[in-house]
Amino acid sequence: MFEINPPRKVYDVCIVGSGAGGGTAAKVLTEGGLSVVMLEAGPRLNPDRDFKEHVWPYQLPHRGVGIGGRQSGIGDEFMAPNGFWEIEGEPYTTAPGSSFRWFRSRIEGGRTNHWGRIALRFGPADFRPHSSDGVGDDWPITYEELAPYYDKVEAYIGVFGSKENIPNAPDGIFQPPPKPRCTEVLIKKACDQLQIACIPSRLAILTKALNDRDPCHYCAQCGRGCRTASNFSSSQVMIPPAAATGRFTMIANAMAREIIVNESGKAEAVSYVDKATGAEQRVYARAVVLAASACESARILLNSRSTRFPDGVANSSGTVGRYLTDSVGSDLAGYFPQLEKMRPHNHDGVGGMHMYMPWWRFGKKNEFLRGYHIEFGGGRFMPGVGEFHYACEEHEGYGVSLKQRCRASYGCFIGFSGRGEMIPNPGSYCEIDPEVKDKWGIPVLRFHWKWGENELKMAEDMQQTFRSIVETAGGTVIGGRRRLPEKAAAGAAHEEQHAARISEGGAIIHELGCVRMGNDPKTSALNKTCQAHDVKNVLVADAAPFVSNPDKNPTLTIMALSWKTSEYLLEQAKKGEI
Repeated sequence: MFEINPPRKVYDVCIVGSGAGGGTAAKVLTEGGLSVVMLEAGPRLNPDRDFKEHVWPYQLPHRGVGIGGRQSGIGDEFMAPNGFWEIEGEPYTTAPGSSFRWFRSRIEGGRTNHWGRIALRFGPADFRPHSSDGVGDDWPITYEELAPYYDKVEAYIGVFGSKENIPNAPDGIFQPPPKPRCTEVLIKKACDQLQIACIPSRLAILTKALNDRDPCHYCAQCGRGCRTASNFSSSQVMIPPAAATGRFTMIANAMAREIIVNESGKAEAVSYVDKATGAEQRVYARAVVLAASACESARILLNSRSTRFPDGVANSSGTVGRYLTDSVGSDLAGYFPQLEKMRPHNHDGVGGMHMYMPWWRFGKKNEFLRGYHIEFGGGRFMPGVGEFHYACEEHEGYGVSLKQRCRASYGCFIGFSGRGEMIPNPGSYCEIDPEVKDKWGIPVLRFHWKWGENELKMAEDMQQTFRSIVETAGGTVIGGRRRLPEKAAAGAAHEEQHAARISEGGAIIHELGCVRMGNDPKTSALNKTCQAHDVKNVLVADAAPFVSNPDKNPTLTIMALSWKTSEYLLEQAKKGEI
């Protein structure tokens, strides 16, 4: 008898990655009628099992600090699973003379589990940087083209904020912002004296019920997960409606290796490694959407080599992996003795800042191009792991006297973090390491990194600004320590940073721009709809298409671009062109 092979299943779309871009694409595409299979490199997420926002230290082994009592930040038992700087068996390398850190999330929802939920729209000038100052490149799209998709994202996920009419910091569709806490009132008064704009934050956290999600109950434990989904994550907000259509399939623990291109030059499948068995598998689809995070998407494209594409899929321009950027970061903290006399009370609110400082010198002449915004926070939040490490190092004694000193200083620190624009430079990029492979046999990335003179001047200005705010508010500068409770989930809280020091490449976890969009196929990998110039059924829906890295956090723009790209893909499907 002849052996009859069952027909292989072919999905309409394969999405790689379940974070901000992948989750948004899954929702839009499935609700538009397409069948979607999603590859996620980590496990599924179960909030009831994995989130610990109301767990006490005494309920965890070693009180949540790990063996030896020194574990804190990323990997902390007290935090929600969100990602790691180093993953066993999944290395990356850095070129001699370079220093770069690559944060990766291997769990459903990706980096939205780590995201501080700061949801800032890019402004009109951010899409036209070259037209503004003659440096870098303009985007192939404008703010006006993307604004309707910002509207759709904000209306669906819920973002609190206030209408301010600040140049190049566009207002959006906002829920009411939470009231400022005492530390924020203190800093707001100082900013008013210095003529620095200080306004309500814009965070993707609900203050009013929306789409069957409850409003925030102000436990201020966002870094530990949110079972009520008041704190946005793709796994709780984007994936469920996709699954509800019946047209969505997720394959967890699937490590994407490469895109398979057929003889006609179109993508037909994605090759992945089943991490449970180590077996190589393929999933077939009429279109592929990469949303694995900027560098991971670049890695997949670069590893997708064939006789037709010897340098990788979508890389005839040689730009894949190039134009790598991260946000410029610098930190400083102040001690405010007047807060020692503050009446003890709950600092109710979200697990992030209630106020922030958008770039207030827009359009003015500075010693550097572009600008930065300022995030700040402090006060008497619930103590986290390692909260008093520095107090114990700074003060003599033990027992009652040390406890009294810890109580007196607790809540008297306010930390400031600048987030500025990095201009792409030829010395910052990623490529495939010619020798090193991960445990799955997939070649890894090698990073090259260099800050430009403009970024160094910007970081120095940040330090000067932080110092002036602290001193105007009656505080004392205590050095470059960041004491932001909302950053604990990123493993960055309480890290020492010398004055005027700029952050390490990748440390702000805003790396982007490795598969840039543009009108010219010779200088870009994607067109204005994030579709590969070389392979029309490959699209990218994370931060890789970004042409520049403005001072705003990128996640809201990732989702807006993904929504726009997904609607384009739906149109193509209706025409029978995928």
